[in-house]
Amino acid sequence: MLEDQKAHFEKACENTAFQSLHVRTQDFLKTKADAYRFSFSQIQQLIVIAIDLQMWDEEIEAFWEDKESKKEALAHLQNRYETFKNTLKVYPKKAETFEKESFKIEEIEKESLGLGSCPVASPKTRCCNLMTLDAVESCGFDCSYCSIQSFYKNNTITFDKNFAEKLERLELDPAKTYHIGTGQSSDSLMWGNRSGVLEALFAFARKNPNVILELKSKSDTIAYLLENDVPKNVLCTWSLNPQVIIDNEEKRAASLQARIQSARALADKGVLVGFHFHPIVLFEGWHKAYTAIAQELLKTFTCKEVALVSMGTLTFIKPVLKKIRLRAQKSKILQMPLVDASGKYSYPLALKEQMFSTLYQAFQPWHNDVFFYLCMEDESLWQKVFGHEYANNEAFEEAMLKAYAQKIKGIR
Repeated sequence: MLEDQKAHFEKACENTAFQSLHVRTQDFLKTKADAYRFSFSQIQQLIVIAIDLQMWDEEIEAFWEDKESKKEALAHLQNRYETFKNTLKVYPKKAETFEKESFKIEEIEKESLGLGSCPVASPKTRCCNLMTLDAVESCGFDCSYCSIQSFYKNNTITFDKNFAEKLERLELDPAKTYHIGTGQSSDSLMWGNRSGVLEALFAFARKNPNVILELKSKSDTIAYLLENDVPKNVLCTWSLNPQVIIDNEEKRAASLQARIQSARALADKGVLVGFHFHPIVLFEGWHKAYTAIAQELLKTFTCKEVALVSMGTLTFIKPVLKKIRLRAQKSKILQMPLVDASGKYSYPLALKEQMFSTLYQAFQPWHNDVFFYLCMEDESLWQKVFGHEYANNEAFEEAMLKAYAQKIKGIR
C-alpha cells in the first residue's frame, strides 16, 4: 500500500472499531481497500460489516467475492451480509464463559437528586410517563444490548453519599399519584442495601404512600427484602428472557430460574411482583421458548400476586450501536433486521406484532386481572396486539396507576 493510500485508509479508520478486528481481517481490509481504491465511507462501511460478522462468529473473508468493479464487490458483500443478518439467529448449545468483571465503586456527593422523566420517552411511541430515580449509576451486569453502557464510565459504579438525605427532603404533591422506577440507570436490586440505598427507598415509600415505587431487576439479591418489611407500595419486577438469551446476551445476570424463584419468595411475603419481557429477542426457537416462560409463570403465581406484564423489544440509538461495535464482544444481538423507528433502530412493525401477540396470547388466563402493556412501542401496535388502545400517554398512565393501586389495596 502506497503512503498516500495508507494515510487515506488510516484516516478512514479513525473513530471506528478497526483495531478490534482480528489482525488477519485488518490485513484483508487493507488489501481490498488498496485494490479497489475504496472511499472513506466505503472503508467505514466495510469495517462495520466486518465487526458485526466477527461478533457473530463469522468472517468477512468468507462473505467476500472479488468482482470487476468495487460497486459490484460491495453490492455482493452487502447482499450476503443483509441476508445473513435477517436470518433468525442460532445460538451455540454452550455459551462462552466470561471472567467475573471487576468494578470500581465510587461514593460521591452529587449536586442534586437524579429524579426525572424516563430518558427514552418519545412523542411517537406510547409512554406511561414513568419517573426515574437514579439511586445508583451504572450497572454491574453486562447485557450486550443495554443503553447504560453508552451513558456512564465502564466498570465504575457510582453511589450518592447523600442519597438518603436528598430523598428525605424531596417534596411531592400529596394529591398526585407518582410511579417512580429505579431500574433505568442501574439494576434496582443487585447492590442490595449497599450505601443504605434500599433502606432510604423504603423510608421514602412509607413516607409517601401516593408513590408507587418500582424496583426492576435481573438479580436474585433479595436478602434485604426478605429480612425487612417491604412497604406495600413497592413493586418488585423482573426482566425475563429465555436462558439461552441470558447465557449469551445478559452476561453475569441471574439465571431465569433464579429470577422467577426470587419473585416467588417475595410474593410469598406479600410483595407485589411483575414481569418485563423487554427485550424480546427473535432467535431460532423463540416462539416455544417465550411461551414456555409464560406457562411457567401461570403455574407459579396467581394473578392477584402479579401487578404487571410488559413487553418490548430491541431498540437502539446510534451511540449504543457504535458502543456495541467498539466493544466487539461475542454477541449476536445485532444479527437482526434494523429499520428506522422514529429516529431509532428496531425490528419492523410486522415482526413486533408477531412477537408481542404470541406472548400476550400465552398469558390468556391473566388478561382480565393483570395489567399488560407495551413499553415504548409504536402506538399502532396496541390495537393489533391487545384489541384496545389509549388515546394518549396520559390515558395510558391513568389506566396503569389505577390498576396498580387496586392491586396494592388488595395484596395484604
